[in-house]
Amino acid sequence: MLANQLAMASDLVRAETVEATEFPHLVTRYQLYGVPHTVINEVLHIEGAVPEAAMLEQLAILDDAPKMRKLAADWEKRRKG
Repeated sequence: MLANQLAMASDLVRAETVEATEFPHLVTRYQLYGVPHTVINEVLHIEGAVPEAAMLEQLAILDDAPKMRKLAADWEKRRKG
């Protein structure tokens, strides 16, 4: 999984792999509909297996504060239903 590879390459990245059926509260919390499901900074969600280039494109959003604020607000609205 690409997230695990990133974590092995950098001390700034932490990756955890969990079995969704064993942690249903995480399925609910992160609204998991597919696997893999990558969550970055509790805000940026990447669902499904994506090519490395697509993952890097998503990671670039982390440097864009306005986009991150919008993603955070959108995620809170979605999470609260």
